[in-house]
Amino acid sequence: MISPMQDIDHLLIGPAGVFTINTKNHSGMDVWVGNDMVKINHGESHPYVRKSRSEAVRVARILERGCGYPVVVKPLLVFVRPARLDKASPLTGVRALCERDLAAFGPLSGVLRPEQVEHIYAVARDRRNWPDVLQG
Repeated sequence: MISPMQDIDHLLIGPAGVFTINTKNHSGMDVWVGNDMVKINHGESHPYVRKSRSEAVRVARILERGCGYPVVVKPLLVFVRPARLDKASPLTGVRALCERDLAAFGPLSGVLRPEQVEHIYAVARDRRNWPDVLQG
């Protein structure tokens, strides 16, 4: 059975590093992101931040096991078309952004060499490395 922390929406691997992307569609709503929770329209708390961090830790373990060396994975919490996105300052261990801001990651570089990107990508594509995630 897949737990919520194993529900990895997207994985971004490139010269800027490795990122898990947890997407949330709260179109037209006010979103507040704190260090441990998210509030939508000033309502109840959602554990998106904690889950995003946990997903990144899990992916790092899987990739490190497959690669044979440490792989730093950073969590991104991406909101689709919110009316407003407010973030606590500073956020610890996770970045929160709107979907339109994701394009800024394209030209970033300097973290991984091309051969590392290719190796991590190959490990990530190998379904045998994700047995717990793929069962269900």
